[in-house]
Amino acid sequence: MTQMTLVLRRKYGAQGTNGTITFGGEHICHTIELPWYNNIPRLSCIPEGRYKLEKRIYSKHGEQIGIPAVLGREAILIHAANDAMKELHGCIAPVTVHTDEGRGTDSRKALERLKALVYSLWDMDGEVFLQIKDGMHKD
Repeated sequence: MTQMTLVLRRKYGAQGTNGTITFGGEHICHTIELPWYNNIPRLSCIPEGRYKLEKRIYSKHGEQIGIPAVLGREAILIHAANDAMKELHGCIAPVTVHTDEGRGTDSRKALERLKALVYSLWDMDGEVFLQIKDGMHKD
C-alpha cells in the first residue's frame, strides 16, 4: 500500500492558528484552527505530528475526512468553517484565503478541493497522512 503525505505548516496566533496544506510541494489550500492551548479538548488545535487520515461518517457533517489517532482527543475532522473561535472545537478547516488569525473565506470551496485530492489518493489504494509542523521551520 502506497503512503502519501500532505504537509500542513502552521503559524500560531493568539486568536487562531493559520496554516497551509501542500502535497508534493503544490499548494492545496490554507487552513484555520483554534490557538494552541496544550491540546485541551475542544479549546486547542491538535499537536504537531503525523496523522493517518480516514473516511468517517457523522450524522451532523455527513462523510468527512477524519483524524482518528490524536492523543487525548476524539472526533477530530477536517470540515468547513470560516471562523475558528466560533465554529471549531479542535478540528481543522480548509479556507481559500486567510482574512485574520483563525479566520478565512470560502471554506466549502477549499474543502472540496482538499477532499477531491484525498479521495483520489484513497481511490488509488493509498494510505494518506497529514504531517503537521510549525511553518516557521523549513526542513
